[in-house]
Amino acid sequence: MKKIRLKENFMQKTLVVWLGAFLCCALWGSAFPCIKIGYKLFEIESSETMTQILFAGCRFTLAGILTILIGSLMSGQFLKPKKQSLAPIFKLSLTQTVAQYIFFYIGLAHTTGVKASIIQAVNVFVAILVASLIFHQEKLDGKKMLGSLIGFIGVVLVNITGIDVSSSFSLVGEGAIFLSTVAYAFSSVMIKNYSKEENPVVLSGYQFIIGGMIMVLWGLIGGGRIHTITTSGMMMLLYLALLSAVAYSLWGILLKYNPVSKVAVFGFMNPVFGVLLSAMLLKEYETLNYMSIVSLILVCIGIYIVNKEK
Repeated sequence: MKKIRLKENFMQKTLVVWLGAFLCCALWGSAFPCIKIGYKLFEIESSETMTQILFAGCRFTLAGILTILIGSLMSGQFLKPKKQSLAPIFKLSLTQTVAQYIFFYIGLAHTTGVKASIIQAVNVFVAILVASLIFHQEKLDGKKMLGSLIGFIGVVLVNITGIDVSSSFSLVGEGAIFLSTVAYAFSSVMIKNYSKEENPVVLSGYQFIIGGMIMVLWGLIGGGRIHTITTSGMMMLLYLALLSAVAYSLWGILLKYNPVSKVAVFGFMNPVFGVLLSAMLLKEYETLNYMSIVSLILVCIGIYIVNKEK
């Protein structure tokens, strides 16, 4: 009991939360350019939505296997879910992996990357509202909403600099992206709820395997095919799987021991890291300018406000 309490106190330390969440966001941010590089290596065109879903399914299935293997090695025993945890794992796989990413890929095929990034940033608001008003896991206050608003403005600035963002809206485009953010928000709250009885690593690993296999079948039935396989492509797929395994497992552990709002607000860092890492890995240096710095500062201020003690 004392050991559990010590772990809980450690995971609630501000420095641990900040470093852990920043690591997760840096890994997720690297996924944006690395997925683009992966498409080139596997010769997947931007219009091949079903092949992209198939590719994502392979990535998440592998991520689940790696999560369970790494978790088992670290704990000294093979990690397997309890019988009563099978239903929560299945529900989590449908929201966190299947719904979130299928809606995302469908939406991305019918809207711009800029709009998708801005709409996705809304998931922080949705996660806080769901945790507060539906699951009653914490109280909703002005501090949380103010910090989230400032962080959201930072995300908007880093995405629209020098780019014309139209006001058009379509259900299969922007609508699908919004549904993807809602699925992500609900999955964050569900992880917090389910991890009371189950190891977050077990939840992440097995939901990835189930969700990934569903996406593989979905992609294959929809006509998706991967024709080009290279060593460099497989190494990129392995990296994408590994980053998902590490980031989601660590994110789940942080959610287990901290309020959803305290962790979810770091989600604003994802597109910021995405811009910075895309500039370095894809040589898209035109995306780096003074507004990127302003955006980063605003996001950090928003995170600080939400996490600041009264």
